[in-house]
Amino acid sequence: MNPAQEAAASAPTRAAPEVAIEVENLCKSFGGRRVVDNLSMRVMRGQIYGFLGPNGSGKTTTIRMLCGLLTPDSGRGTCLGMDILTQARRIREHVGYMTQRFSLYQDLSVRENLEFVARVYGVPEPEKAAGDALKRLGLEGRGKQLAGALSGGWKQRLALGACILPGPDLLLLDEPTAGVDPKARREFWAQIHDLAAEGLTVLVSTHYMDEAERCHEIAYIAYGQLLAQGTVQSVIAAAGLATVTVEITGAAGHEAGLLVTRLARELSALDGVEMVAPFGTALHVSGRDPAALEAAIAPYRSDARLVIRADAPTLEDVFIDLMSRSKDELR
Repeated sequence: MNPAQEAAASAPTRAAPEVAIEVENLCKSFGGRRVVDNLSMRVMRGQIYGFLGPNGSGKTTTIRMLCGLLTPDSGRGTCLGMDILTQARRIREHVGYMTQRFSLYQDLSVRENLEFVARVYGVPEPEKAAGDALKRLGLEGRGKQLAGALSGGWKQRLALGACILPGPDLLLLDEPTAGVDPKARREFWAQIHDLAAEGLTVLVSTHYMDEAERCHEIAYIAYGQLLAQGTVQSVIAAAGLATVTVEITGAAGHEAGLLVTRLARELSALDGVEMVAPFGTALHVSGRDPAALEAAIAPYRSDARLVIRADAPTLEDVFIDLMSRSKDELR
């Protein structure tokens, strides 16, 4: 055995990442309409996995099937090493579920809510567990405050504390930050990343693109079908969109506003342009064929009022493109 082989043999073996959820060809219908159509995916332990898609796209139904909260019509899979078809009750014992709507008792204090949850789930030493949760989430000074008097951000923090109090292995968040201010959202996501670093797996549905970018991986679902999945960077790259920004620098005020509106209308009608999105006094223009996009933009490059530069497509660009294509396929 040569020195390189000896070194390789003596090196510790690196364990493969543990799979938290793995499903194949899941289908679910309601009232004769297929809500989830042959979905297959894998989520690793300790991963923050984001679900995105329009309302009614099957996101919540998908998440509930993945976690054993809803039985699929067909397909197979495991969650936390348990079969989603035959061991759903056991899976639910290991899942924390936080909904968009605050569901704790408004007329109980913060501490009373946490102690109640601890007792319901049989957590040892419920008073101590509630106190530990208060410290962990920065709620120590609000223990005696009524839950109903909390702001949206603090209610969200309390709801998260109640979800993780029983020590779940999987956390399900259904649009958890809707209506919460940006500072509270950022603090919430910092806590989610801390929990994931401890090994908690998180599935979260969201409409916010900045939140999607905080996930380790994302999946985009529309009309029951999984259209894209992977890291944010890989999903953007796979979309194959070319993008330019058209910025108005030679006009201001009302004149600039009129020019933005006129340009958006003109560019949207051109071959090679798939999407036009106004951002203040600039336009984000995207297409799938770089040459065709350049041909459409070329006549505007001589306009002294405009600065045109190549840009990178955003996650929002990709999802709008995916949604428009999925609509076309279903017509």
